[in-house]
Amino acid sequence: MNTESHNDPSARQRWMSVLAKADPARLAALMPDLPTLEPLRPPEVGAVMVRGRVGATGAPFNLGEMTVTRCSVRLADGTVGHGYVQGRDKTHALRAAAVDALMQTDQAAQLRVAVLDHLTAEADARWALRAAKAAATKVDFFTMVRGEDA
Repeated sequence: MNTESHNDPSARQRWMSVLAKADPARLAALMPDLPTLEPLRPPEVGAVMVRGRVGATGAPFNLGEMTVTRCSVRLADGTVGHGYVQGRDKTHALRAAAVDALMQTDQAAQLRVAVLDHLTAEADARWALRAAKAAATKVDFFTMVRGEDA
């Protein structure tokens, strides 16, 4: 993540994803102090429709609703940040919006090292653990060659 530019939309998508999926307590521990900011949209709880596809390629269908909290803030220099998180944690959404805004400033490199790299490494470790648990349940089916087939 160290080569990402704060002007790169895909980089922003990645850091917003990391922030949205981060443990709120861990994010608060890594970034206990928020900068001076103006709430453009104070944290508010709502719902979004989750859609799915059969086999990941079929026709889309509505799977159900999911609770989300969103927030938009403006820093003193005018930079705007947004936060969208699953659930009802308004502080998590506010902190995610603040980090998003700061990542668009000259503080991005410092913030990446102090916060995002830690959250990314922890998310990668959780994913690897989950993948290892799933791999342990894998069953390989094979057909043995019988003498008459040879």
